[in-house]
Amino acid sequence: MSIKPLPPQLINQIAAGEVIERPASAVKELVENSLDAGANFVTIDIEEGGARLIRVSDDGGGIVKAELALALSRHATSKIASLNDLEAVMSFGFRGEALPSMSSVSRFTITSRVEESSTAWCMKTDGTEVDMQVAPAAHPVGTTVELREIFYNTPARRKFLKTDKTEFGHIETVIKRMALSRFDVGFCLKHNQRVVINAKPAIEFDDKAQRVGMLCGKDFVENSISLDVENGELALQGWVGLPTYSRSQTDMQFFYVNGRLIRDKLINHAVRMAYQDVLFHGRHPVYVLYLSINPRLVDVNAHPAKLEVRFRESRAVHDFVYRRIKQILTDARPDDYIPQVAYQALSGVASPNYQDMQQSSMPLSVAEPTQQYFAHAHAHGSTAERAYSSDNDAEQNGAPTMGFAIAHLHNTYILAESQKGLVLVDTHAAHERIVYEKLKKQYDTGQLAAQPLLIPQKIHVSIDEMAIYEQNEALFSELGVDVSASGPDSLLIRSIPVLLSTDNAEKLVRDLFQDIIATGESASVKEACYTVLGNMACHNSIRANRRLTEMEMNALLRDMEKTDNSGQCNHGRPTWVLLDAKQLDSLFLRGQ
Repeated sequence: MSIKPLPPQLINQIAAGEVIERPASAVKELVENSLDAGANFVTIDIEEGGARLIRVSDDGGGIVKAELALALSRHATSKIASLNDLEAVMSFGFRGEALPSMSSVSRFTITSRVEESSTAWCMKTDGTEVDMQVAPAAHPVGTTVELREIFYNTPARRKFLKTDKTEFGHIETVIKRMALSRFDVGFCLKHNQRVVINAKPAIEFDDKAQRVGMLCGKDFVENSISLDVENGELALQGWVGLPTYSRSQTDMQFFYVNGRLIRDKLINHAVRMAYQDVLFHGRHPVYVLYLSINPRLVDVNAHPAKLEVRFRESRAVHDFVYRRIKQILTDARPDDYIPQVAYQALSGVASPNYQDMQQSSMPLSVAEPTQQYFAHAHAHGSTAERAYSSDNDAEQNGAPTMGFAIAHLHNTYILAESQKGLVLVDTHAAHERIVYEKLKKQYDTGQLAAQPLLIPQKIHVSIDEMAIYEQNEALFSELGVDVSASGPDSLLIRSIPVLLSTDNAEKLVRDLFQDIIATGESASVKEACYTVLGNMACHNSIRANRRLTEMEMNALLRDMEKTDNSGQCNHGRPTWVLLDAKQLDSLFLRGQ
């Protein structure tokens, strides 16, 4: 077959296969055009999941009559004019492919009016690229684009469309993402004449949070922390979910770069690293984040659907996102939020299944000497002495957020009375986090204190374990475990970390062998050490069935108030929950 040029209609239909995958893709491109046109409000009308009708109307700047036909030509755009413009592009669209692609696979109508004109102009096409006449029409300032019977002339594509409900679900997801990207623009989505989304423009922070709650769920806003940080040419705003509010899938992760929603492996890794020791295995964080960056430092022309970008300084972006999210999670204290796990359980809202997180009891002693907790607790006095006064004197005097202990239920849970209600604390999980954070700080400063054993303990090891020791001798030392070889198949344990005061040093060392094997060589040294420290803290924290005194419980509560990431243990389980007065009243039908 001889080489010959393809007709324009076929070229556009081929391009449509990349740009317009389904009705949701067309909606995305049209709404982005509306936003680029400066629209303040966008209305989207959908019928039969988009297969019958897609109509997008806006109040933007409009298109002049002379440029309507040009708008349906391939690679015709008002967004860029040179390579320099492409390198600094801030608009959503810039290739000039979307409109001609859509017009080639549907019965297409575009009606537009500019402010300077007293008449709107309309142009229709059915994909044949012929008889594209411009006619006067009645229309307010702005543009309306209609697509009827999408893929009617490409039956192979149309038969792959899913049910109306499925296709509209994709469209609704697109509009939610767009509404989250532009708070200053209003959006109205209708399906078969029924309003599904009606989001008014949001300028103030509270209005923005309300829109986020409407689109992502009220629970998201109540279980998230807002952040607004800046460093040079990088700025990060938005909301990150608490570790205890996670999901089994990644369907509530929205990351925008200069207002453009992206799916980027670099960003995903940075966020995942920020949650690495506060999120339970198999769970995924939730977030709505906005990264502002100099447009010349990011390449948005990397994917036909513009879902992927390339950063010129990828390491700097990765570290900025990781450190800022990590810091905001670390700085969160019980004063700043109230865990909602208890509320979800009471109200019937589906909550994470923590049954698999239960840990079997281990015959280990208390990790920290009792005297250390006694020393912290003396200042608080007895239960009677710290009874709350009716005139809120306690709050004025700075009453502790976690309150004061009143019982140790089943030798496992601390019950404490606070100003806001009843606090329930998982003793082991809370102490595990406290010990872990102390170990991390000591490790980071190179001051992981070790405690010499009264009598060095000799243990026999296998050939493989001896090889692991020889390869990681420095790591053992960094972790505060002084071990030396005393023969071809034996090791001598001389000291262990002070915070892990235990009478079973041999088990601690053998656990370290297993942790080092499990960690592998793929992780960074610091990440590997953190993993080992986390397991060390878990194995040597207060266990269930160990009765705590009132002073010990109060000291533990005070430590939680000043410990980083105290809302969850090293495995992502919640360490405490609150039943406020309203929830307690509802249990007994008070006020009803």
